[in-house]
Amino acid sequence: MIEKNLKDRVNRRIHKNDTMPHNKIKNYSKEFVGKRCEWLEEKTACSLRHIRVYSEEEKNMQGNIENLIGVCQIPVGIAGPLKINGDHAKGDFYVPLATTEGALVMTYHRGMKALSRAGGVSVRVLRDEMHISPAFYVKDLADAENLIKWIKANFHEIKKEAESTTQYGKLLDIEPIIISREVITRFTYYTADAQGLNMINRACEKACRFIERETGREYVLRSNYSSIKKSSNNILHIGQGKSVFADATLTRDSLRILGVTPREIERYFRNGELASRRAGMLGNNAHFANAIAALFIACGQDAADVSISHVGVSSCEAINDGNELYISVYLPNLSVGTVGGGTGLGTQKECLEILDCYGAGKAKKFAEIVGATVLAGEIAALAALAARIYVRAHEKYGRNRPEHRA
Repeated sequence: MIEKNLKDRVNRRIHKNDTMPHNKIKNYSKEFVGKRCEWLEEKTACSLRHIRVYSEEEKNMQGNIENLIGVCQIPVGIAGPLKINGDHAKGDFYVPLATTEGALVMTYHRGMKALSRAGGVSVRVLRDEMHISPAFYVKDLADAENLIKWIKANFHEIKKEAESTTQYGKLLDIEPIIISREVITRFTYYTADAQGLNMINRACEKACRFIERETGREYVLRSNYSSIKKSSNNILHIGQGKSVFADATLTRDSLRILGVTPREIERYFRNGELASRRAGMLGNNAHFANAIAALFIACGQDAADVSISHVGVSSCEAINDGNELYISVYLPNLSVGTVGGGTGLGTQKECLEILDCYGAGKAKKFAEIVGATVLAGEIAALAALAARIYVRAHEKYGRNRPEHRA
């Protein structure tokens, strides 16, 4: 038995040729990325002729990717113009959408056309906060109350510690929540034009070390209360990132583009609203995720943040004796940035520049554009389903089936 286990361990030992090529100095050089590709092609008997073709310099991807082998190319289409009447986004916009789903860009293009004919979309950023929630271990309720009193009394010192790690981040509040023998502390920050999660992780680490040093209470940095990259009831009510509200009123004439009347859309929406409640859906919407995912990928956002950014509520009703349709969307968790992360990569930067949203001072403008685009998708999808052309549209535009590819 011992001899057999020894042989198994030897057989499982990784051969040198199975180890991925890595070089601390040359890891992001064109030559070494090519070497890694050749190694992978040999190991998998797979050609990487598409993955290996890209325009970005390898060194520019350091900090965005490890073990680089190339780029996954996703088609980018343009929809618009979309007339937006926001505090930060004003005028007509052409919106880049990255997707492999046929009919998606055309859906948003149709919705934008109808909204623009109706006078455009009104949109506002209602709140701009990011939060994470460390937890501190306590002995009992009395100990928890003492810790909370100390945190409240020393908020300005904690704030000073947190903000010493960042040039732009500001600690706004610390909300304590007692759970069993733990005190969850929801640290809320303003993160300027960055999405900001890395920023506030670093700031919270410094602040929590200070609290631990001063009070003797141990902590964990992420308790999961803030539901980072996870859907929860909490994020629907508290929000995370930028909370955005957008609305529009469409006349019968502007809806003719979509082949429906206000009453027809309202009837379908009420059906979907009831079904959503029965299903226990978080929020209620037709397909917020489609716009958000396509814009996030095109514009260098963290794609995993679609998991919370898509949670929201749409509303739709016929007004003025059925001659107009009022429609709105509320996105309480829009996690976006126009600096840092993937925003500086070549194609992502270009997509942000199409919207005039690259760089400092542009995050709220970008959030308003995302909100208006989501609204365009809602009206277009509701209309297609109400008019029973949903499948026909996908059959017409979603034609990139495997048998048609070279």
